[in-house]
Amino acid sequence: MAVDIEEQYEKIYRYCYYRLRNRERAEDVTQETFLRWFASDTYRDKNKLLQYLYTVASHLCADEYRNPSYQPIPDDLPSEGGDPLLSIALRGELDKLPPEDRELILLRYINEVPVGVLCKLYGLSRFALRRRVNGILKTLRNALD
Repeated sequence: MAVDIEEQYEKIYRYCYYRLRNRERAEDVTQETFLRWFASDTYRDKNKLLQYLYTVASHLCADEYRNPSYQPIPDDLPSEGGDPLLSIALRGELDKLPPEDRELILLRYINEVPVGVLCKLYGLSRFALRRRVNGILKTLRNALD
């Protein structure tokens, strides 16, 4: 599995940003994630790069939350067009979701993480993951209607 590191860097940054809501902290955590990957020989040749990167980034984001000096600064990423009212409503509804559900939607639809990697990250079968994602999407659809 050939993976474009630059593309993954952007996705890990986006993941960290949505978790931390702070550009500087997200950049720091993203850098630390890749530094740890470069320093580790364990996962290089086992086709587990994505799983490793998201696991490390998740743990580092959790560490940031525990840091007493952490203050989220909501400086929004530029939107990618579309209806701004729908975008605001969708962000509001996403913020109402439990953090793990919001993270799952972010990984699957914004970062386009493959289902197989998500199954390994969450310890779910493909069927269980699909059922969970469909349930979250149904909740979002109902809230936006």
